[in-house]
Amino acid sequence: MTAAVADATTERDRKRKGRDRASVEWVKVELMRVAYATRGGFLARRDPRAVLGWYVLLAVGPWLTYSEPTLVILGVVALGSALAARIGPLLLGLFLFGLLGQVAYLGVMVFVFGGNTSAIEGLVEVSLKLAIISLASMAAFVSLDPEKLSDGLAALRAPAVIGFGVSYAYRMIPLLIDELQTIIDGHRLRGAPPAGHGLLGWRTMRRIGAVAVQSFYPLFLNTAKRTRTTVEALETRGFTLTGGANPAGRRLRLAALRFTWADGLLLVATLAVVVVAFWAGAALAPHR
Repeated sequence: MTAAVADATTERDRKRKGRDRASVEWVKVELMRVAYATRGGFLARRDPRAVLGWYVLLAVGPWLTYSEPTLVILGVVALGSALAARIGPLLLGLFLFGLLGQVAYLGVMVFVFGGNTSAIEGLVEVSLKLAIISLASMAAFVSLDPEKLSDGLAALRAPAVIGFGVSYAYRMIPLLIDELQTIIDGHRLRGAPPAGHGLLGWRTMRRIGAVAVQSFYPLFLNTAKRTRTTVEALETRGFTLTGGANPAGRRLRLAALRFTWADGLLLVATLAVVVVAFWAGAALAPHR
């Protein structure tokens, strides 16, 4: 009987660890898909300059109006674009979590002000604007891998240091994830799990917080050791020479970019949608 109970406990612990490992691997895979634009989508086939222009139109437009109907229309457009860009469940879940938290915050504010909704109209407008920008950002940058994004910035005559920073940041994402996973596994191997979860899981939350704090310095220290290798790899591929210091290298780097009629149509259609949204907002809210 004792052996059977021990076997059942071992099997349960093995399944729990398997679920934990699967969840960590799922997050890792999702982040890699976000960083390297492997999901495809309607923006992934477009020229990076057109994608950046599309993003600027949707990101700047909401800040030029206070009309709530206009913001709602732009929000619907941004949401449809984000879904069409296949942003993935991880980013979408984080966005929805933040949006629900903002709704709860607004509800508390309404209660604090005694049900006077006019006191939070400004907060609603700012929340809509931030939501539009967030959706547009996810749709644009999920569709651009590091090479296309840095090439688009270089084609737009952005400073070379910006393109270098973008390429370096994208390449540090997998390093950060691997290092964090290694450090957390080390803490789990060296430390005993808490004796029970406690009331509302306070023991588990305390352990997670302690591991997160203790992992901060080792994470950045180990990542810094790999920085030189990453920089040398970029320089070996001629990043400095193709970033603008050498005209021939720059032409060679940007030779693969093609701004087609479909890219121009994307920008024209986006500008038309923004103009229509402003016109509809003015028609629906003439008092503004």
